[in-house]
Amino acid sequence: MNQLPDPAALKLANEVATLLRLPPVGASGVLVVNHARYVSVKLAAHLTGRTEKALRRKIEDGKWIEGREYRRDPDGMINVDMKGVERWVEASK
Repeated sequence: MNQLPDPAALKLANEVATLLRLPPVGASGVLVVNHARYVSVKLAAHLTGRTEKALRRKIEDGKWIEGREYRRDPDGMINVDMKGVERWVEASK
């Protein structure tokens, strides 16, 4: 049985494809993305469904700790640790 993807999933796949500068995913196509552990704030926003501003506010307010939920690279860019964010979400149980 050949099933078409959910329209919301297809939209998300195309948003990710655009961010990664990949060709769009067709109606019957599949995009598989294994993201890196450390991702930009922009990509983390797409992956978590939060805004970039909301993620940056968590850092500014001290809710996310450097070395735990995010790190800065040698150029000073913030990289969100997706495993750290998973642990942060799970800790709220």
